[in-house]
Amino acid sequence: MTTEHHGLTLRPITGRAELDLFNRLPYTLNHELADDIHSGRRRPEWMWVALRGDRLVARAAWWASSENDVPFLLDVLDVDEASDDRVDTLERLLRAALPRVLPPGAVPPDHVRYVPAAWAARPETARPVRERLAALERLGSRLFVERLRLEWLPGTPIAPPSAGLSFRRPRDTQELLGLMARVLEGTLDAHSRGNLSRRTPREEAEHHFARELGRYVSPPDWWRIATLSDGAPVGFVTPGRNHYNPVIGYLAVLPEHRGHGYVDDLLAEGTRVLADQGVPRIRAATDVGNAPMADAFRRAGYTDFEHALHMTWT
Repeated sequence: MTTEHHGLTLRPITGRAELDLFNRLPYTLNHELADDIHSGRRRPEWMWVALRGDRLVARAAWWASSENDVPFLLDVLDVDEASDDRVDTLERLLRAALPRVLPPGAVPPDHVRYVPAAWAARPETARPVRERLAALERLGSRLFVERLRLEWLPGTPIAPPSAGLSFRRPRDTQELLGLMARVLEGTLDAHSRGNLSRRTPREEAEHHFARELGRYVSPPDWWRIATLSDGAPVGFVTPGRNHYNPVIGYLAVLPEHRGHGYVDDLLAEGTRVLADQGVPRIRAATDVGNAPMADAFRRAGYTDFEHALHMTWT
């Protein structure tokens, strides 16, 4: 699979023995890569490097759930800042790797990149981000949405339970899927809105469940539905653990109950469920443009510690 191009050697790593080589370029996910390979979420043939002699000048890696044979996320893409032809190098690396990582004719998976919250305001962070986006755009990708990454830490106060709501576990998956489909009406989430152009609300709910909630390593007993005194549901929250962090995975209020502050009660309850497990942190995310949801997290003591840029191919 080795390719020589403009003095670059472009190839996948040979295995775990070359992980130190791959990690010569810094990124926030480096500490996760060894366990990802061990767990089958990454494969050496999905982890490509661009070398100039023995020097690592760029790298790319794709991710999938352990049961998938085709990656559905490009989440590592780095280039040596000392290089003069950074955009060209990233483009060459991706053009060499994509035909070998993906099946023939497959649309490349989305790219997600974690960046500082104020990345666009500082030249030292803006330039590397824009160069990476430029390389991806040359291959037909485009920026889809920018998201906030939020974090709650132990010791942060949690609002007491509301007197106006009760909380219970979902009766079964079907009840939760029904609520997930209903909350898509008027959603401000960019991914959900895009998916609804080609799926029904029920199909989108099932897709979301299969790709995220259904893969939690925590029990569904942690999930909560909020109800009024007559038992009518007003919304739900799904606190859980993915393979990396405790998370607030899905938080939503039914359309007919929005505007009454129920989102604060739901978020407090989900946070309480995880805090009772003694977790070291809780992570969450929402679109930068989803101001009502972002404000709810901030009121609950979550801080914006990072942003995530989502690139997609159409």
